Amino acid sequence: MHPQGSTHGRRPLGVAMIGYAFMGKAHSNAWRNVASYFDVPAFERRVLVGRDPEGVAAAATRYGWAESATDWRSVIARDDIQIVDICAPGFMHAEIATAALAAGKHVLVEKPLANTVAEAEAMAAAASDAQSRGVQSMIGFNYRRVPALALARELISEGRLGAVKQFRAAYLQDWLVDPETPMTWRLHKDTAGSGALGDIASHAIDQVLFLLADRVTEVSGRLHTFTPDRPGARGLEKVTVDDAAWATLTLASGAVASIEASRVATGKKNSLKLEIYGDKGSILFDLENLNELDFLDATLPVREQGFRRILVNEPEHPYVGAWWPQGHVLGWEHTFTHEIRDFLVAIDAGTPPSPSFQDGLAVQRILAAVEESAAAAAPGSISIIPGLLPPPSP
Repeated sequence: MHPQGSTHGRRPLGVAMIGYAFMGKAHSNAWRNVASYFDVPAFERRVLVGRDPEGVAAAATRYGWAESATDWRSVIARDDIQIVDICAPGFMHAEIATAALAAGKHVLVEKPLANTVAEAEAMAAAASDAQSRGVQSMIGFNYRRVPALALARELISEGRLGAVKQFRAAYLQDWLVDPETPMTWRLHKDTAGSGALGDIASHAIDQVLFLLADRVTEVSGRLHTFTPDRPGARGLEKVTVDDAAWATLTLASGAVASIEASRVATGKKNSLKLEIYGDKGSILFDLENLNELDFLDATLPVREQGFRRILVNEPEHPYVGAWWPQGHVLGWEHTFTHEIRDFLVAIDAGTPPSPSFQDGLAVQRILAAVEESAAAAAPGSISIIPGLLPPPSP
């Protein structure tokens, strides 16, 4: 993972990006910067696609795309487009991705892979077929590219934690605490698929699979919507997704992972905390301090044990050598630059990038299992045990 050195002497790859809101802005920043810091094949940011002509044109100018368009179908048919980056809402992923792959375009799509397992299965099948023709695809779980988490995976794979027993993950935000926060597409099941579950719990679940290189065998879950109606264009509109989600995952290795996700956790802006406990050591991580990893080596004498802080800013650490001198911290936006770097390098080498659509499908099946478990656990099925409740007020 070294700084930019060549353009590989090939015709530049033409890139089209579909969607220009939050994720479009993050991906645009990555496409703008990646070749300045990493050795990647030559590419050109050719077209930005969105539904609003004026809005997408303004965004294309601001983010450095050569042109804008409103019809994604005509864009993926163009001969000068080799890569399609999909940052549109989840309900559009399957149609766009399968069409782009069929047209021979390499595809990067934001997480979660789709809104349903059926859509995700169709996308994974299309990706497998395209790969047999040399067309690559990848899902954008960007936290795999946090240097500290990439280092955590290395430590775990090297056996530094021994046999992992427990994994705790909590992804907490508070942007929906206020019941007057207006409706968006993220609060409708038909456009978003699910709420906190698919939006942020998917990241936590992917980290379990990524860090442990394991698979989930059993799932139990609960979903809850704290604010059932929110102001929208037509007055109060029904929220059809969850505000918070909880899940317990049993893994093939015997490890157990607990997942919590919320968009109503007052005071938490974008907090992803991970705790991984093995019989030889433990790791702690907090996205709000994303350059740090806490590591405990339980093989040391007890009198020497304790969590030690690793500042993941050394050139030997994953991705870091391309950036700044030691101690100069990286940020959230760098994860997307690393993601684009890995995608481009895989395309250039003709090797399947990771995480694959198949990996995205695995997460999608777990999300669906959480929903199914939550639906099966009817609120009236839990008995109140006498003596655990306080006496009624006089």
